[in-house]
Amino acid sequence: MSDTRTPAQIEADIISRRAQLAVVLDEIGVRVHPKTMIGDAKARMASTVDRTAGRAFVAVNRSVSDVKAQFVAEDGSPRLARVIPAAVVVAGAVALLTVSVRGRKR
Repeated sequence: MSDTRTPAQIEADIISRRAQLAVVLDEIGVRVHPKTMIGDAKARMASTVDRTAGRAFVAVNRSVSDVKAQFVAEDGSPRLARVIPAAVVVAGAVALLTVSVRGRKR
Protein backbone atom coordinates (compact mmCIF):
# COMPACT_ATOMS: atom_id res chain seq x y z
CA MET A 1 0.00 0.00 0.00
CA SER A 2 1.65 3.20 -1.12
CA ASP A 3 0.96 6.61 0.35
CA THR A 4 0.27 9.16 -2.37
CA ARG A 5 0.32 12.15 -0.05
CA THR A 6 3.01 14.73 -0.39
CA PRO A 7 5.34 15.54 2.50
CA ALA A 8 3.46 18.81 2.98
CA GLN A 9 0.14 16.94 3.30
CA ILE A 10 1.64 14.49 5.78
CA GLU A 11 3.03 17.39 7.82
CA ALA A 12 -0.39 19.12 7.75
CA ASP A 13 -2.05 15.87 8.94
CA ILE A 14 0.46 15.59 11.78
CA ILE A 15 -0.18 19.20 12.83
CA SER A 16 -3.94 18.59 12.68
CA ARG A 17 -3.64 15.40 14.77
CA ARG A 18 -1.49 17.19 17.34
CA ALA A 19 -4.12 19.93 17.67
CA GLN A 20 -6.88 17.34 18.10
CA LEU A 21 -4.79 15.46 20.67
CA ALA A 22 -4.13 18.70 22.58
CA VAL A 23 -7.88 19.38 22.78
CA VAL A 24 -8.58 15.84 24.02
CA LEU A 25 -5.80 16.09 26.62
CA ASP A 26 -7.15 19.45 27.81
CA GLU A 27 -10.63 17.95 28.18
CA ILE A 28 -9.22 15.00 30.14
CA GLY A 29 -7.27 17.42 32.33
CA VAL A 30 -10.43 19.35 33.13
CA ARG A 31 -12.42 16.18 33.86
CA VAL A 32 -9.85 14.73 36.28
CA HIS A 33 -9.08 18.05 38.00
CA PRO A 34 -9.98 17.78 41.70
CA LYS A 35 -12.24 20.85 41.59
CA THR A 36 -14.17 19.39 38.67
CA MET A 37 -14.51 16.02 40.37
CA ILE A 38 -15.68 17.66 43.60
CA GLY A 39 -18.18 19.80 41.67
CA ASP A 40 -19.52 16.74 39.87
CA ALA A 41 -19.84 14.85 43.16
CA LYS A 42 -21.67 17.81 44.74
CA ALA A 43 -24.05 17.99 41.77
CA ARG A 44 -24.78 14.25 41.98
CA MET A 45 -25.34 14.51 45.73
CA ALA A 46 -27.67 17.51 45.34
CA SER A 47 -29.62 15.63 42.69
CA THR A 48 -29.91 12.61 44.99
CA VAL A 49 -31.04 14.78 47.90
CA ASP A 50 -33.60 16.57 45.70
CA ARG A 51 -34.94 13.24 44.46
CA THR A 52 -35.07 11.82 48.00
CA ALA A 53 -36.74 14.95 49.37
CA GLY A 54 -39.28 14.81 46.55
CA ARG A 55 -40.10 11.20 47.34
CA ALA A 56 -40.36 12.00 51.05
CA PHE A 57 -42.69 14.90 50.31
CA VAL A 58 -44.93 12.68 48.20
CA ALA A 59 -44.99 9.99 50.91
CA VAL A 60 -45.78 12.50 53.67
CA ASN A 61 -48.42 14.20 51.54
CA ARG A 62 -50.05 10.83 50.84
CA SER A 63 -49.98 9.94 54.56
CA VAL A 64 -51.49 13.28 55.54
CA SER A 65 -54.21 12.83 52.94
CA ASP A 66 -54.94 9.33 54.23
CA VAL A 67 -55.19 10.54 57.83
CA LYS A 68 -57.31 13.51 56.80
CA ALA A 69 -59.65 11.17 54.94
CA GLN A 70 -60.16 9.28 58.22
CA PHE A 71 -61.32 12.41 60.06
CA VAL A 72 -62.98 14.50 57.33
CA ALA A 73 -65.84 13.37 55.09
CA GLU A 74 -65.75 13.88 51.34
CA ASP A 75 -67.99 16.93 51.67
CA GLY A 76 -65.48 18.54 54.08
CA SER A 77 -67.44 18.03 57.28
CA PRO A 78 -65.69 16.42 60.27
CA ARG A 79 -66.41 12.77 61.02
CA LEU A 80 -67.37 13.22 64.67
CA ALA A 81 -67.49 9.47 65.27
CA ARG A 82 -63.71 9.44 64.69
CA VAL A 83 -62.73 12.96 65.77
CA ILE A 84 -64.14 12.76 69.31
CA PRO A 85 -62.41 9.47 70.30
CA ALA A 86 -59.13 10.71 68.82
CA ALA A 87 -59.42 13.98 70.75
CA VAL A 88 -60.06 12.07 73.98
CA VAL A 89 -56.97 9.89 73.38
CA VAL A 90 -54.80 12.96 72.65
CA ALA A 91 -56.12 14.77 75.73
CA GLY A 92 -55.40 11.71 77.86
CA ALA A 93 -51.85 11.43 76.51
CA VAL A 94 -51.21 15.13 77.21
CA ALA A 95 -52.58 14.73 80.74
CA LEU A 96 -50.34 11.71 81.39
CA LEU A 97 -47.29 13.58 80.11
CA THR A 98 -48.13 16.60 82.26
CA VAL A 99 -48.52 14.46 85.39
CA SER A 100 -45.31 12.59 84.56
CA VAL A 101 -43.29 15.78 84.07
CA ARG A 102 -44.65 17.36 87.26
CA GLY A 103 -43.85 14.18 89.19
CA ARG A 104 -40.22 14.30 88.07
CA LYS A 105 -39.79 17.93 89.12
CA ARG A 106 -40.67 17.19 92.76
